[in-house]
Amino acid sequence: MHKKHLRLALATATAAALTGGLLTFTAATASAADSFKTAKADFNGDGIGDVVASAPGAYVSGHANAGQVVVLYGTTTGISSAKRSTISQNTTGVPGTAETGDYFGAETAYADFNGDGYDDLAVGSPYEKVGTDTNGGALAILWGSASGLTGKSIDVPDPAGSSHDYWGKDLAAGDFDGDGKADLVVGSSAATLYVYKGGFSTSGTPGGRSTIKPPIESGTNDYPYGPMSLTAGDVNGDGRTDLIVDGYETQTSYGWNTNYYVPGTANGLSVASAQALKPGIVTGIGDINGDGFGDIVSGSGWDATTTDGTPVPDAANGGKVNITYGSASGPASTSGITQNTGSVPGTSEKGDAFGWDLDLGDVNGDGYQDLVVSAPDEDIDGVTNAGMVTVLYGSASGVKVSSGVQSFAQSTAGVPGNDEKSDLFGADVKLDDVTGDGKADLVVGSYENSANGAVTYLPSNGTTITTTGSRTISPSTSGVSTSGTPQFGALFAD
Repeated sequence: MHKKHLRLALATATAAALTGGLLTFTAATASAADSFKTAKADFNGDGIGDVVASAPGAYVSGHANAGQVVVLYGTTTGISSAKRSTISQNTTGVPGTAETGDYFGAETAYADFNGDGYDDLAVGSPYEKVGTDTNGGALAILWGSASGLTGKSIDVPDPAGSSHDYWGKDLAAGDFDGDGKADLVVGSSAATLYVYKGGFSTSGTPGGRSTIKPPIESGTNDYPYGPMSLTAGDVNGDGRTDLIVDGYETQTSYGWNTNYYVPGTANGLSVASAQALKPGIVTGIGDINGDGFGDIVSGSGWDATTTDGTPVPDAANGGKVNITYGSASGPASTSGITQNTGSVPGTSEKGDAFGWDLDLGDVNGDGYQDLVVSAPDEDIDGVTNAGMVTVLYGSASGVKVSSGVQSFAQSTAGVPGNDEKSDLFGADVKLDDVTGDGKADLVVGSYENSANGAVTYLPSNGTTITTTGSRTISPSTSGVSTSGTPQFGALFAD
């Protein structure tokens, strides 16, 4: 329902354009949230969380939209551009060559794929031309090490390039069969997903490969449907990772966006046991109420009707977040949150895009996962699409909406920058411990300076998110050219 484009945030971002039965965004969402499979990415093994901020539209050696990924390594004082790795397809060891329109970094996922104790990064280049196949797509895995990501990597070739395009446009990592080894799910324009079992050797050999086909619509060159997002996490608490697949459903004439829960089993992911869920393009899984089961949070940032007046199922003007609580039998009760719920800041207004992105993490260390939700198209004091993010705290009874809620915009005292037109503050959000104190800090991406992009760091003080010690990380200090529209920070790895 949210994107015919891939997970690329286009420079012309203006929130949602809803047409006919299928809902499309001129700016696609950023990355989905953390998956309840790991607390954080740690590429250099120092025990402190690291953040991957893609710049899929970056110029590399004069090639527009070639793409880069920037790893911002966590330190005891948080993230900055002082400790980073900036990697493109021109980096030594990375497969391929930086070319115009590859969009390297348009999709990313992390796990320890080779079992050496360091997290690795899977990076998609969905518009890569492969031989004569325009938009065939490419996928690489960058190996972690004591020095972090250095460019050492492998290619994961498309096993069926003639049957689809946009290889690597959606990724998710987890342990779907519970054997203790990381698995990787890879999507393309087709409904069929490829599951790489048991990780990869350093030479690129996977432990095994199989396919699953959830009930979603395949696409074409013009409409690259297939999955629109993939999210991994343990919903039923059995120690095996489950998968949430978002796509256009095949059962109705309109083809509305639908999420499907596909449980992990001893034999891997079981499509035969798939269940339809509430809609939402960006999904996160985390234990909000501390009962040991992963709760599914999905953001549907669109309005209640399309531009031609067609009602949209289970939607709200200004956007909505659906929370489906996990249980031993899988997804259970569901509740919805809008900007008209409880003490959630703001008001549900058309075009706010509340739920555009979200993430989960434990800000105060109380054992309950907390939730950050972005509304990047929020207008503030007459400034169009300035953007705002909201932090809601978990509890034994679920997300608290009547107390303790925080909101941040660039006009909030202590937050770097100012509210400016089309900044889209909240284009992506992350809650990860990037200081090593066991508490999740907030990282916010935006379209600062006409889609150059920026990353804003807001630390946890152990109790709440604070602006004390906050900072902005710019593309120019992170090795990213500001030519064109690099969109630095519009996509974070999950």
